[in-house]
Amino acid sequence: MNRLRIRELVRKEFIQLFRDKRNWPILIAAPIIQLLVFGYVVNYDIKLVRIALLDQSRTRESRMIADAFTANAIFRITQYPQDPRSLEQALLAGKVDLAVKIGPDFSARIRRGDTAAVQILSDGSMSNMAAMRLSYTASILENVNRVLIRELYPQQMSYGRIDGRIRTWYNANLDSQNFFVPGIVAFLIMLISLLLTSMAIIREKEAGTMEQLIVTPVTSVELIAGKTIPYTVISLTQMIVVTAIAVLWFDIPLSGSIALLFGAACIFLLSTLGIGLFISTISATQQQAMMTTFFFVVPFFMLSGFVFPIANMPAIVQILTYLNPLRYFLVIVRGIFLKGVGIEILWPQFLALTILGVLVFSGAIARFRKRLD
Repeated sequence: MNRLRIRELVRKEFIQLFRDKRNWPILIAAPIIQLLVFGYVVNYDIKLVRIALLDQSRTRESRMIADAFTANAIFRITQYPQDPRSLEQALLAGKVDLAVKIGPDFSARIRRGDTAAVQILSDGSMSNMAAMRLSYTASILENVNRVLIRELYPQQMSYGRIDGRIRTWYNANLDSQNFFVPGIVAFLIMLISLLLTSMAIIREKEAGTMEQLIVTPVTSVELIAGKTIPYTVISLTQMIVVTAIAVLWFDIPLSGSIALLFGAACIFLLSTLGIGLFISTISATQQQAMMTTFFFVVPFFMLSGFVFPIANMPAIVQILTYLNPLRYFLVIVRGIFLKGVGIEILWPQFLALTILGVLVFSGAIARFRKRLD
């Protein structure tokens, strides 16, 4: 390979890329905007649960339940319907997240020593959020239950018990941002590198400059190097920017090695750049290349474990995830960001990512030909 020819191809690619001002938003603004939007929108943290409370008992015991909800910073009783139909209508209209119904015989049953039921209706349209809301609700009711039992049976009972000392590692406050934002960093690198690389060769054909490249002494390998090096530099630069935003703006801990993180990004780019080159060889126009790119992006995103745990997927789908480079890169990124682990722990992901990258990039080079058809 001739370094001078590669250098001039890289220089030409940068000039051609930045000369078109329509590319500036994609290169500069889009990654930052997407990181900010995803960082705030993709969030499973429960900060407010709206409750409609129907208290048909109106006694001290029923008020204890209402006070337990209002004393919690997460719950807020926003409606006090007067009948069961209004209670259900508030939940149906989406005005509340939980509906709590306390029957008229609630206090009488408790004072007799019987079990008193409290009906909890939850909006299950978002199953994950509903499950967490119900879990918090069960915890509050259990606390009220313990207070009532101590009042009804005041005698002192001494017995051994299990004292669970719970400690959460790597994300002590269970913040969703700490889980999602590092994943967004990985996803943005894949999206930008795939999109730009897939249109690199097509742009030459549509501009009519591919004929000029064909008659030059530039080899196919040199042409590929000249086309991929600029987008490697751009992807790594964008990674620096979004990583800085993740750490400084979202306060995501970066516990591991920065050098290891960028080494993993370079290996990951072998796969994304290879897929981008493959797309450019099978596409006839930039629009077709863009549509084909998103055909790859969506399955990569869904099968990566970014949002949905791979263990919950069907067995046949789990097998397909082994062909997804984003799956391994997400484990590496989150491991370096949150756990601070090194190559001694992440070597299986590095190995799988390297094998996939070499195979994909080699296949793309083998398919690429310096010709118009």
